[in-house]
Amino acid sequence: MRRVLVLFAHPALEKSRVNRRLIEHARGDGVTFHDLYELYPDFDVDVGREQRLLTEHDVIVMHHPLYWYSVPALFKQWIDLVLEHGWAYGSGGEALRGKWLVNAITAGGGEAAYRPGGLNRHTLRQMLAPIEQTAWLCWMKFLPPYAVHGTHGLESEHVEQHAERYRRFLESLKDEGIDLEPLRAADYFAVPGGALDAR
Repeated sequence: MRRVLVLFAHPALEKSRVNRRLIEHARGDGVTFHDLYELYPDFDVDVGREQRLLTEHDVIVMHHPLYWYSVPALFKQWIDLVLEHGWAYGSGGEALRGKWLVNAITAGGGEAAYRPGGLNRHTLRQMLAPIEQTAWLCWMKFLPPYAVHGTHGLESEHVEQHAERYRRFLESLKDEGIDLEPLRAADYFAVPGGALDAR
């Protein structure tokens, strides 16, 4: 079983009914849930603690809302401090070699807004190019994003459906019987009926 670390960052979780429901499924055997804003409200990240957590897990899930086409501020601070030269990249920096990295993202806009010709002109994966490049520099394997679109307009029943899909997504990441390699080139993860898929 792969060990999965969910690094969660939401600066206004009390206002997010979707993320509050999703993270209820981000705990369990083989899944470690780690809330960055709860632990570091002053942005004083414990680098040693974070590095130990990373080395103890096989799959890193960066779970966050999309903030101005990027990650929330604390996630950027975390990246700047934790992924140190000589540890994560550069001379002798191979602590994360071979680990998987994936973004689990909530976005207010619908999926149609995230494509060429759409409101945002680019795919969600294209917007994550800096994260993908960071993974590459740190010898990690980058996976397509798992996304929940249109969060502002979701009815309660659809929130529940997304929460269940997220649970299955995390379960699939743990399953060593699922080959993640062929999924790397896709634009999105999809979890239609239970098995991990990509499109």
